Amino acid sequence: MDIRQLRYFAAIAEEGQITRAAKKLHMAQPPLSYQLKTLEEELGQTLFERNGKAMELTEAGRLLYERTNELFRWVEETTQDVQQVGKGLKGNLAIGSVKSSFSYLPERIKQFRDEYPEVTFQLYEGDSYRIADYLLNRDIEIGIVRLPLDLHQFHTMPLPTDQFVCVLPKSISCSDSLHMSDLAEMPIMLLHRVRGVGLYELVIDTCRDNGLELNVICHCPDTSMLLTLVRAGVGAALLPLSAIPASSEEWWIVKHIEDLHINSESAVIWLKNRRLSKQAERFLDSLPTSGPKIPNI
Repeated sequence: MDIRQLRYFAAIAEEGQITRAAKKLHMAQPPLSYQLKTLEEELGQTLFERNGKAMELTEAGRLLYERTNELFRWVEETTQDVQQVGKGLKGNLAIGSVKSSFSYLPERIKQFRDEYPEVTFQLYEGDSYRIADYLLNRDIEIGIVRLPLDLHQFHTMPLPTDQFVCVLPKSISCSDSLHMSDLAEMPIMLLHRVRGVGLYELVIDTCRDNGLELNVICHCPDTSMLLTLVRAGVGAALLPLSAIPASSEEWWIVKHIEDLHINSESAVIWLKNRRLSKQAERFLDSLPTSGPKIPNI
């Protein structure tokens, strides 16, 4: 069994037919059929159930296909590592981030590009669960998420703790200091994940623990949508401070809540079973951290 045979096998699995797989591989059908037969004989397993021209993976075939994809990824990552030895960093770095934590990235991407101009970036956005899915599917190398999140498959690097603030429309008059009693009288808008427990539950539970029942009139997973509603005067939003653009004070008022402290934790995460590219390792070194980094092993 060699890489060439596995590539033939993977093409058949993906196309579901010998004919289509042969066309994809730019080869004749008989040699492809022979290679599949040789592979099955070597392994002592039937890899496909034949139903006319259609071919479906057997249980053994599914296992081999899964391991084959892992092997292809390892070969690709190893090739990239070897090519980078002795050279300046180059290539593409795919990063995913929740919108509420994206503020950690722009300045650092600019600095990184100044130092390594041959590195390009591909950015993905979504909630923390979507970012984790991107990592598991190997669409991205690094993800920035808001906790809580199941992290057992990931290395983590904590980012600085983020305090919640109240973002008010310009039309609302309030004193220099803001208190819980003021929040009780306001229409409140909150971030809410599409699935799972997150910032919404954190805010609601912390407020209730402090004897405050919020009047929540809107919740959604997108920070920019909530800020647009604040700007329109719909209500006030409780958001992590880092989620609010620093250059947009003209559209709203940002207030700390004197007697209510809600902290949000963010983290950089990456797969435990994936070796990071050199550009990903260097980029991790550029990010702020509130704790020790876990080695890339």
